[in-house]
Amino acid sequence: METGTGKTYCYIKTIFELNKLYGWSKFIIVVPSIAIREGVAKSLDITAEHFLESYQKKARFFIYNSKQLHHLESFSSDAGINVMVINVQAFNATGKDNRRIYEELDDFQSRKPIDVISANRPILILDEPQKMEGSKTLDSLANFRPLFVLRYSATHKTEHNKIHRLDALDAYQQKLVKKIAVRGVSVRGLSGTTSYLYLHAPILISASKSPEARVEFEQKLANGSIKRVTRKLGKGDNLFELSNGLDQYREGFVVADINANTDTLSFINGVELSVGEATGDVTESLLRRLQIREAIKAHFDKEQRLFQQGIKVLTLFFIDEVAKYRDYSADDEKGEYARIFEEEYNQHLNEVLELHDTPYQRYLKHIETARTHNGYFSIDKKGRQVDSTFKTRGENAGMSDDVAAYDLILKDKERLLSFEEPTRFIFSHSALREGWDNPNVFVICTLKHSDSTISRRQEVGRGLRLAVNQQGERMDNPATVHDINVLTVVASESYKDFVTALQKDISESLSARRRKITPEDLGVIEWPVLTNASLTPVGTPVPGTPPTTEGASETPASPASGEALVPAGPYP
Repeated sequence: METGTGKTYCYIKTIFELNKLYGWSKFIIVVPSIAIREGVAKSLDITAEHFLESYQKKARFFIYNSKQLHHLESFSSDAGINVMVINVQAFNATGKDNRRIYEELDDFQSRKPIDVISANRPILILDEPQKMEGSKTLDSLANFRPLFVLRYSATHKTEHNKIHRLDALDAYQQKLVKKIAVRGVSVRGLSGTTSYLYLHAPILISASKSPEARVEFEQKLANGSIKRVTRKLGKGDNLFELSNGLDQYREGFVVADINANTDTLSFINGVELSVGEATGDVTESLLRRLQIREAIKAHFDKEQRLFQQGIKVLTLFFIDEVAKYRDYSADDEKGEYARIFEEEYNQHLNEVLELHDTPYQRYLKHIETARTHNGYFSIDKKGRQVDSTFKTRGENAGMSDDVAAYDLILKDKERLLSFEEPTRFIFSHSALREGWDNPNVFVICTLKHSDSTISRRQEVGRGLRLAVNQQGERMDNPATVHDINVLTVVASESYKDFVTALQKDISESLSARRRKITPEDLGVIEWPVLTNASLTPVGTPVPGTPPTTEGASETPASPASGEALVPAGPYP
């Protein structure tokens, strides 16, 4: 099942159905990390009333803890539905606490916890089983003596007895996940020039005049200092004049063409820029500023459209170092990214507030800039935010097992959906990506270099769920679902590079799909067909049957102005 399609809900409902139809009542949900464990426990909690209405009973659930073994007594003796949630490290690691599950314990009446658990012949539900395929893990799972095992994943590595498939293509076609749009921000060197330029999205078009482009360039002020400014440019505009005579724009920086179809701007000297490209003297700090700026613009674009529908828009920034957001050596404790964010936010906010007075503008006026963004990181003993610890090797490389950070995220998950909560922009550690799946994340911006351990599909996965309004209703009307639910990814690379990598990830996930119709599919017997006294190779279509076919491409409808949609194909 594709990320965002309700995998956790599906297997919780399966638990209730198996109990209803067969009376089975002992279930163990095994997960590969603390992030997923906490998320599953939260899902069991918030869906309890929902399933009570449907099945007239609640499931008793708990997270396995080797120091709280009294839960196992209830798990064994209670006649109702009992669910134990356990992360694989609890029975597969070598630490003292992890070994307790296999030891005879004085405080557990000289019994082994694993024996008490296995005596129930529980049904195992493996969430993300591809991360639990080591030989040691598989041997450990056998110790539970399961009645049978159900495996749920978006990316199975080993296929057992497949009973259901809902892959990326199914999820998109059935409108179960958000559509994806990409804003690429990249740096390109220009031969023979250090002229700084940045082309904003989108190209501006209207029925009454020629296309215009918003370009950031350097300008000399009256006191001789240099400042970067953003201006609308049209065909024939001369940057040498607009910059007040800066030499770097002297040679041919006159706008030759602005093409809204290709999202490009070209000068008479042959220099061409695509939307989201920066050239010249571009530092790491400036690149991140441009990303933050694009993320804020995307946020406001969506928020203005969705506010009247009661949908709270959230933007998620992934960073790789807490100090870039929270700097305890500074007087105000703001890191570089927090300062950049507030500068760019205030600038864009002032532009929005210049428009007509509406309920949306009044909503914005009541939110302090410092309160509209927040960080979700681990907390040390002094109450300070710190970098999370994360795995460096194995199946969970790049993933954090930090409970404190997940607690913060999960506790605030529902509150963040309310307009009464001022936080709209969230900064979190990139290692926490699997712990965040708030349905109203509409913009994701990764303020870090591309990481080979994280696929593009994983990067967008945190924002694929369909949004909900203030009443908690999912915005899944088939007629409007993809008008509302569009996830914008602000990538730290060109649109082309990001989309190519994302399509490769998705294409690999569809490898189980049939790529050709075979003679067996058409009911054709596999023997040579005699035609006009000549042998036709096996597999050649028999007259009257459909020909062998390859999969076709499909491209979704056009995105909002200034964004490029990830094409859905070619898919098999």
